[in-house]
Amino acid sequence: MSIKENLLHIKHSLPAHVTLVAVSKTKPNEMLMEAYDAGQRDFGENYVQELVDKHEQLPKDINWHFIGHLQSNKVKYIAPFVHLIHGVDSVKLLEEINKQAQKNKRVINCLLQIYIAQEETKFGFSFEECEHFLYSEIYSQLKHINIIGFMAMASNTDDKQQIKKEFHSLNEFLKKHSAKNNKLTTLSIGMSSDYKIAVEEGSTMVRIGSTIFGERIYTS
Repeated sequence: MSIKENLLHIKHSLPAHVTLVAVSKTKPNEMLMEAYDAGQRDFGENYVQELVDKHEQLPKDINWHFIGHLQSNKVKYIAPFVHLIHGVDSVKLLEEINKQAQKNKRVINCLLQIYIAQEETKFGFSFEECEHFLYSEIYSQLKHINIIGFMAMASNTDDKQQIKKEFHSLNEFLKKHSAKNNKLTTLSIGMSSDYKIAVEEGSTMVRIGSTIFGERIYTS
């Protein structure tokens, strides 16, 4: 199937309230434009330099999502234009985003990355750390970031019940805190392999790459 057909097939399967982020890392601009011409406006990138290059070369009404592991010293390159930073996994990183947003006279939307997986390779806050931060003095002073929800990756497993349980725990956490903070509306969970489970468990944003664009192309 073509990129357009893949996109329409996925969009047709998603509820209206779920945003599809097309994960376009390592993909050439021609492929992004195929998706763009099919109506896609939300694209996710993992590498800062690649994101900056694509932002310069592609239409200006694209919403660019940074979904990779962001280093503090790279924030300044994307702060002028990024639509949403997904994987914010430390207070130090939030403080740097706030600083760079202020320089650019912007308020940058962020998602806190929560560690829900059963493996050591994932980044993020624990539920306890996140809860502590959301009601802290530090958070109340960061005027140039807007935390709109949470992002997570499930364990890399074929056990669907395990994935379901992990996503469910994050959705319950969001419900608990959105009752006190009405800005917390976004749950970025679900990728090509598990987005249908994620949607069942409350996802409002799915990050899908290979199911749209085909398998990833790595260049040295």
